[in-house]
Amino acid sequence: MIKSTIITRVSDGLPLAASVDNEQAGEAELAEYKQKAKQLFKKINENSEDKCSIESGNYYFHYIIQNGVCYMTISDRSYPRQLAFSYLDELAKEFYTNYGNEIEKKNLRPYAFVKFDTFMQKTKKVYQNTRTQTNLDRLNVELNEVANIMTKNLENVLWRGEGLEKMSSLSDQLRYESQKYKKSARDLNLQLLYRKYGPPAVILLVFFLVIYWRYWWY
Repeated sequence: MIKSTIITRVSDGLPLAASVDNEQAGEAELAEYKQKAKQLFKKINENSEDKCSIESGNYYFHYIIQNGVCYMTISDRSYPRQLAFSYLDELAKEFYTNYGNEIEKKNLRPYAFVKFDTFMQKTKKVYQNTRTQTNLDRLNVELNEVANIMTKNLENVLWRGEGLEKMSSLSDQLRYESQKYKKSARDLNLQLLYRKYGPPAVILLVFFLVIYWRYWWY
């Protein structure tokens, strides 16, 4: 089940909108996780992964970053990640359509787009029942895509200095190593070709030079 949703501006962590939640059941626990979400936003920057899941106790923090805005939801640990990210994607599309031109305004006040909660509540209801045919279809379609999204541990991120931007650095490092490997493989193949065909080529070149010199000059 989706418990809460928060939307912030990535550049400075300014809260843009948040869902109005029913905290009667487990109110203290959910309030605690909302505070942890605020701490997570301080860790998120332009170099962070575009999509990530962060586990903590009985809950998951799922977030996506699009067009300079971070959309984060807190959900039960048992709630399917595919649906959580599909839910966030829908919010991102609607939010940017309505407020895309206003996001970077310098004089923007906190929770300036509080009215967006109406759409969040409406969309949340659609995603609450994981057994509807529509949601089952989403689970099947997005399984492979979600499998590639990194998962972090909240305590490691908040207290052990494991920044979210390290995931981007890791991705960059993997790309660099991949390119380096391809270049090394290409160089190695060239060396093997030189070793295999180089000597015969040199012999043929010398032979033709000798024939040329002998018959051209004599």
